[in-house]
Amino acid sequence: MNSAQIRKLFPILDQEVNGHPLVYLDSAASSQKPISVIEAVKQYYEHDNANVHRGVHTLGSRATDAYEGAREKVARFINAKRSEEIIFTRGTTTALNLVASSYARLNCQEGDEIVITPMEHHSNLIPWQQAAKATGAMLKYIPLQPDGTILLSDVEQIITDRTKVVSMTYVSNVLGVVNPVKQIAEIAHRHGAVMVVDGAQSTPHMKVDVQDLDCDFYAFSGHKMCGPTGIGVLYGKKSLLNNMEPIEFGGEMIDEVGLYESTWKEIPYRFEGGTPIIASAVGLGAAIDFLEEIGMDEIERHEHQLTAYAMDRLSEIEGITIYGPQKRAGLVTFNLGDVHPHDVATVLDAQGIAIRAGHHCCQPLMRWLEASSTARASLYLYNTEEDVDRLVKGLIQTKEYFGYAIG
Repeated sequence: MNSAQIRKLFPILDQEVNGHPLVYLDSAASSQKPISVIEAVKQYYEHDNANVHRGVHTLGSRATDAYEGAREKVARFINAKRSEEIIFTRGTTTALNLVASSYARLNCQEGDEIVITPMEHHSNLIPWQQAAKATGAMLKYIPLQPDGTILLSDVEQIITDRTKVVSMTYVSNVLGVVNPVKQIAEIAHRHGAVMVVDGAQSTPHMKVDVQDLDCDFYAFSGHKMCGPTGIGVLYGKKSLLNNMEPIEFGGEMIDEVGLYESTWKEIPYRFEGGTPIIASAVGLGAAIDFLEEIGMDEIERHEHQLTAYAMDRLSEIEGITIYGPQKRAGLVTFNLGDVHPHDVATVLDAQGIAIRAGHHCCQPLMRWLEASSTARASLYLYNTEEDVDRLVKGLIQTKEYFGYAIG
C-alpha cells in the first residue's frame, strides 16, 4: 500500500495551510474524502436526483436503485446476513439512540441492568443514562485497568442475569483501546443480554464481520470512513428489529394510516421515516468501493505500522504524557507538560498540522485520566511517516515556545 499515492486521490490534502503543506491528523473526528466519493455524489445530483420508493418515473427508479444498492454494499462490507438488517441513520449517535430509545425502553424495567464502560463516547453513554432513568434500570460500569484496557474477568463479574444490555465501543476514540467485543458478546448472551457495539472508530480501519462478532446491534458513521457527512448505519439482527417500535413517525415508514391507529412497514423502512439521506448513502457506497479496492487488511496493516512508528517518535519527546496502552488502534492521545491542549493545537495549526484538542466527547474518561482535556493525533490510510515526523518537529517547537510549562 502506497500512502503517498493514495494521498493524491484526496483533493483537499493538496493544499497549504498557513503557508505549510497540510498534514491532516484528525481522521478520528472526520476523515477526508477521495475524488471517487465526491464524484459519486456529484453524479447523483447531476443525473439521478429524485425521491426514492415513491415514484414510477425513471429518475425515481434510478435513485431508488442507487440508494438500495448502497444498502447492499453496506451489508456485504460488514457481512450482515441480509440487507434488511441495515438501517440508514444520520450517524452513529442516531443509531445508538435508536437502540436505547426503542429496544432498551421496551425490554428494560426496574431492577434490570445496562452495562457500559467509562471510556465511552457521550453518544454511547448519555442514551443509556436516559434509558436507565426512563425504565428504572441500573447503569453499571466495567472498570478500566491503569492503561485503559478492560479485563474479561471484570466483565464476568459485572454482567449478571439481570443485565439486559451491554454496550461498548469497539475502539476507543481517546485511548485507542481495541476491546474484545466478540468475547464480551459471548458473556452477554450467556446471561440473556444483547450486545451493542459502537463501531465508529473500528469500521474505517479494520475488517468487520458482525456475524463473527455475534453482536446484536452495530453502529457506525460514513464520514469517518471516507464517506459523506450525515449518513450512518445501524445493523441489527432481524429478529430484534422486527420486535422494535420506530421512534420517528411520518411519511414512508407506514403501512396503513387510520384516523386513530397506524401500522408500520417491514424493516428496515419502518426506521427510515421521511425522505432518506439518499445522496450521502450513494457516497457511502462509493466510499466502501474505495476502501475495498485498497483492502481493509492492507489499511489495518499500514495503520498498525504507522501507529507503532508514531508511538516510538512521540515517546522521544521529554515531558509528553501518552494515554492508553502500547498496543492500540491508529490514534495517539497525549498532553505536553502543562501546556493546554488548545495551545498545542493552535501552534501546530500555524505549521499546517491539524490535530484535535479537547475532551473528545468523553468527559467521564477525562476525569478518570485526571485531565481536563487532551491533544489527539489520529492516523488513516493517507498518512505517512513524514506526517508523523512533521508532528514531532512541531511538538518540539511547541515545547520550546512554552518551555516554562514543560519544566
